[in-house]
Amino acid sequence: MKSNQLDTSRRSFLLKSSTFLTGSVFLNSIAEALVLHDNPNQKMRIALVGLGVRGVNMFGKQVKQDYDDKIEFVGFCDINPGRLEFGKKHIGADCPTFIDFDQMLVDTKPDLVIVTTVDNTHHTFIIKALEFGANVVTEKPMTTDEDKCQQILDAERKTGKKVIVTFNYRYSPHRQRIYEILRNGDIGDVTSVDFHWYLDTSHGSDYFRRWHGYKEKGGTLLVHKSTHHFDLLNWWLDSDPEEVFAYGSQEFYGKNGAFRHTNCRPCPHKTNCDFYWDITKSQHMVDLYVNNEHHDGYLRDGCVFREDLDIYDKMAVQIRYMNGVQVSYSLTSYSPYEGYRIAFNGTKGRVEAWIKEKQPWEEANVDEIRLTKNFGKTEIISIPHGKGGHGGGDIRLKDKLFKDPSMSDPYRQSAGTRDGALSILVGIAARNSIESNLPVKIADLTDIELKKSGRGA
Repeated sequence: MKSNQLDTSRRSFLLKSSTFLTGSVFLNSIAEALVLHDNPNQKMRIALVGLGVRGVNMFGKQVKQDYDDKIEFVGFCDINPGRLEFGKKHIGADCPTFIDFDQMLVDTKPDLVIVTTVDNTHHTFIIKALEFGANVVTEKPMTTDEDKCQQILDAERKTGKKVIVTFNYRYSPHRQRIYEILRNGDIGDVTSVDFHWYLDTSHGSDYFRRWHGYKEKGGTLLVHKSTHHFDLLNWWLDSDPEEVFAYGSQEFYGKNGAFRHTNCRPCPHKTNCDFYWDITKSQHMVDLYVNNEHHDGYLRDGCVFREDLDIYDKMAVQIRYMNGVQVSYSLTSYSPYEGYRIAFNGTKGRVEAWIKEKQPWEEANVDEIRLTKNFGKTEIISIPHGKGGHGGGDIRLKDKLFKDPSMSDPYRQSAGTRDGALSILVGIAARNSIESNLPVKIADLTDIELKKSGRGA
């Protein structure tokens, strides 16, 4: 057999508005214009529910600053009156605040409702907003179990309004480039994927400090965090997940700690704990959470070794897709570094990437993708980092939502309820599989008709 010739070259990929897509795949990639309100020549009237850190920053202050000529905040809602008061001041919008979500809808009559509340409450606000006649932009995950998911699907069908799920990972340049490579057929038909995500001891532990550490609120990291990863897989592979089997356990955080307390500030073990976090070093976190915890009792600096934490900190998932692709996925939440490894194996080659979060002492400003042809050469494709959060994904996502909703979407990056549902259903199926020790079929969870390919059609 002829040995592979390793011819390594480097080039930078410049983002272009054009695409290499051809044939039916190209047709499937063109999304419908995103109409989020009835009067595009007037400012979009937006109500925001959930004034935590994501609400007041990414979907609050940043939207107000960057799209003030396109949008108008007409109401803010949160169960915590202190966060409401601070959030309004921080965002800089002169609009009324509400504890009662229903009252906000009646009084403000928004075109669009942005939902950034605790995950297991998303469905409540999404459905009420749809029934009121507003469109919805919701943070991921869309919701946390199959029953709530079905309720959202039913409400969207009934009302005719739309739900957009904010999958900002789709918009980052290097993930878009992977999408292109797979569509171009550079590695032939994809047969299997190896996908392993690593949360470091800073980011990973933070999920165990917050409400995300409880299955009831966040659905486990398989739903809250992995929804991003499962959505990427669904999007990249252009097929629906069919069956899932998973393992998961908690072996590092929670009850596994040698000592514990309620939260970090009063902890007697702070000098001996590697996970001690001084929230008072951030004035923003003090203003948003510490100064308002007397209203609802929420301790943002919760101990990562609380014994009642019930989510997994290591997970391994096997996914079979309708088109026959097999995926091996894992998530570890206590790694020494942050990032992921991914490899797509195809009939004509392999594309892989080792994406590691840049450390403060590192100067690298590119991500690299390695493309290897069977019996051919290897090419190293360098992708410049985008500006803003999530590798540039946040800015590009918000431009699509608020600057020009009708802009073309050749890579099908805008995600609706079907995308939001299928991403969480993989996580929900994995969670159900861990609890039952049985494989779970996606078709048994909701009434979504699964497709082998052409998900964008």
